[in-house]
Amino acid sequence: MTSSARPASDNQVFLRGRLADTPDFRDLPSGDLLAVFRVTVARPAGDRARVDTIDCASVKPKIHRSLARAAPGDILEVSGALHRRFWRTAAGPASRYAVDVDTVRITRADRQGAASRARTRASA
Repeated sequence: MTSSARPASDNQVFLRGRLADTPDFRDLPSGDLLAVFRVTVARPAGDRARVDTIDCASVKPKIHRSLARAAPGDILEVSGALHRRFWRTAAGPASRYAVDVDTVRITRADRQGAASRARTRASA
């Protein structure tokens, strides 16, 4: 393949947005630990919806360590690939897209915002 040739397909995702909630860590039957989290990304002004919420997941320990330092409201940069997950429900097969995360970086911590939200929830 020459340097100017492009692959026939490519599955790369890059997101920059806020960590929506505390990451959830789940033990899988395989013995792996899965980190599941959501990133909210603002839409352009004028769109009906103000944000998109994107599911993300990773079994990589390096990602787990980064997420352990993150708090809801922090700005994250996430890269990975889009994957479709399938499972069975009482109503039949179901599926959902999620980003299979390769890298995550906290670009700005929102500690004051997270503390303020926690105080608001506690007083409610």
